[in-house]
Amino acid sequence: MSLPARVRVTRPPLPLAPALRSAAARLCLTEPLPELPAAALAIAGGAVIGAHLRWAGGAAAAVETGWRGRGIEEALAREVGEGA
Repeated sequence: MSLPARVRVTRPPLPLAPALRSAAARLCLTEPLPELPAAALAIAGGAVIGAHLRWAGGAAAAVETGWRGRGIEEALAREVGEGA
């Protein structure tokens, strides 16, 4: 499945920049975020709309409600190496 035209999935450099870290924590309801060895973000129109985070002993993933079911979840999981 291809992603919507305005969406891009990326693996940003770690540690995450403060604005990206805040957006990822908001989506995944994980505050404070532990040290992340892997993270993927979905971005549309300059805003973070999805995140898949992995750390030692845990993981969290979320996509904003209006974007769910469009292949973004699977793309995020692939990007952090968790398959889909």
